[in-house]
Amino acid sequence: MTTGVSGIPRNLLRLEGLCVLGAGLVAYHMMAGQWTLFLILFFVPDLSMLGYLAGPRIGAAAYNAVHTYAAPALVAGAMSFGLLTPHWGLCLIWVSHIGFDRALGYGLKFSSAFHDTHLGKLGPAKLSA
Repeated sequence: MTTGVSGIPRNLLRLEGLCVLGAGLVAYHMMAGQWTLFLILFFVPDLSMLGYLAGPRIGAAAYNAVHTYAAPALVAGAMSFGLLTPHWGLCLIWVSHIGFDRALGYGLKFSSAFHDTHLGKLGPAKLSA
């Protein structure tokens, strides 16, 4: 049985996600980002869920690779060192998406099933746990 964090630590992690979402939105606004582009790209990271078509282990790996703050941080680092063309708005959209997911309780996935996350169980699975 795979379980995630619960209680006050879970609430703090969700609040942290909300703060990251807010910071991403403010930063995007301050850089005069195009809000239409923001809306179009906001849910693109969720395409990683298609990995679940190959099974829960591959699905969790694909989802987690795209839904960890380390991924946009590495891209931002590469942009800072001139290894990638700077597209700061894309990083802010990506980070905002991750914060949004965390605020809603969508955590990093365990390979047991999509609903098993580091922030606890999701949806109907939570009720039966």
